[in-house]
Amino acid sequence: MPTRRQFIQSATAIAGGTVGLGACSSESDDESYEMAERRTWRGNDGRVIERSALQRELVRYATLAPSSHNTQCWKFRLDARAITILPDLSRRCPAVDPDNHHLFVSLGCAAENLIQAAMANGLNGQAQVAGVATGGLRIALEATAAFASPLFLAIPERQCTRAEFDALPLSAVELKLLEQAGTGHGVRVILLTAKTAMEKILEYVVEGNTAQMNDRAFVEELKTWIRFGRAEAVRTGDGLFSGSSGNPSIPRWLGIPAFSMLFTPKSENEKYTKQIRSSAGLAIFVSGANDHAHWIETGRCYERFALQSAALGIRNAMINQPVEVSALRPQFASFLGIGNARPDLVVRFGRGPLMPRSLRRPVDAVLA
Repeated sequence: MPTRRQFIQSATAIAGGTVGLGACSSESDDESYEMAERRTWRGNDGRVIERSALQRELVRYATLAPSSHNTQCWKFRLDARAITILPDLSRRCPAVDPDNHHLFVSLGCAAENLIQAAMANGLNGQAQVAGVATGGLRIALEATAAFASPLFLAIPERQCTRAEFDALPLSAVELKLLEQAGTGHGVRVILLTAKTAMEKILEYVVEGNTAQMNDRAFVEELKTWIRFGRAEAVRTGDGLFSGSSGNPSIPRWLGIPAFSMLFTPKSENEKYTKQIRSSAGLAIFVSGANDHAHWIETGRCYERFALQSAALGIRNAMINQPVEVSALRPQFASFLGIGNARPDLVVRFGRGPLMPRSLRRPVDAVLA
C-alpha cells in the first residue's frame, strides 16, 4: 500500500503530464483561487447608504458564516424592514445531519453575522424564530446608532482552521471572554482545558469518527462536498476545499482515488489525536431544549465564540463526531453531566496558522 506522500508525488507527476487535457490546476487556477478568496473575505470599513445595496451587503456578511460541509444551506428574502433567512433543504446532509440540527445551527451562525453587520451600519437586528421551520428566521431591522463591534470587525478574519495548534494555554481573561461570547438564551458553553478531560473527549471523537468512517452513506456524502482542486472550488463556490485542510490541490479525477486510498479510520483518528492534543482547550455547546429555536441560538452562540476567538488571534475547528453519531450522543451527554440537555457542538481552540479560506457563492445565488 503506497503511503500518502508516495501517492501525492505520483499524482502530481501524472497531473504534470496531462496539462494538455486540462486535468490539473495551472498557475492561472492558483491566481483565480486567490482572487476569489480575496473577493469573498473582503471587509467593508465604510457604511453603505442605499437600502438595497445595504441589504445585499448584509447578506454577503451573513454568508461568511460557517455551515456544515460549507453547504451554505440558506436562502435570504429581502423585505422593506427585514431580512428572512430560509433553510435551503436542497443543501441538507441527511447522512451526517438526519434531523437537520446542523442546518439550523448554520442558520443561527448566518443570523449572528447579519445582526453584527447591521449594527455596524446603523440598524438594530432582532431575530424572530417563531415558525422558522416553514417561514424562516426573520431579522427585523430598525434604525439605531452605528457601532462596529470587535465581533463585526472579526468576521473577515474568522476561520475554522483544520490544522494543529501550538498547544499553549490561553489566559484566564481570554477564556472568560470566550465563555461570555458563547453563552446565550438557553445555551451555554463548557470550556475544558485539563488534559485528562480532553483525553476523554478524544476517546469519544475517535469512537464517533470510526463509526462514521465505516458508514458508507456518510463517506459518500462527504465525498460529494469535497472540492479537491482550486478550479473546482472556484467554480462551485461551496464545499470543503482540500487546501483548507492542508491537503494538495489536485483534479477531482485524481482526488477521488486518493480519497478512497488515504481516507481511512486509522489515518483520520491519528490526525484528530494530534489536533486535539495540540489544542489549548475544547468547547462544548449545550442547549436546554432540543428544538429549532435552541439550535439556531446555538449557532448564534458559536458564531460569537468564533468571532471573539478571531478577534483574539485564536483559531477554532469543529470535532463534532461525539454529537453527530446518535448512538454515542447520550453517552457523551452522560459523561458531561448535563442531564437531558443536548450537546450540540464540540469545538477545539488554540493558536495556530491561518489556512487557505473556503469560498462562498455570490449573493444572487442565495436570494430567495
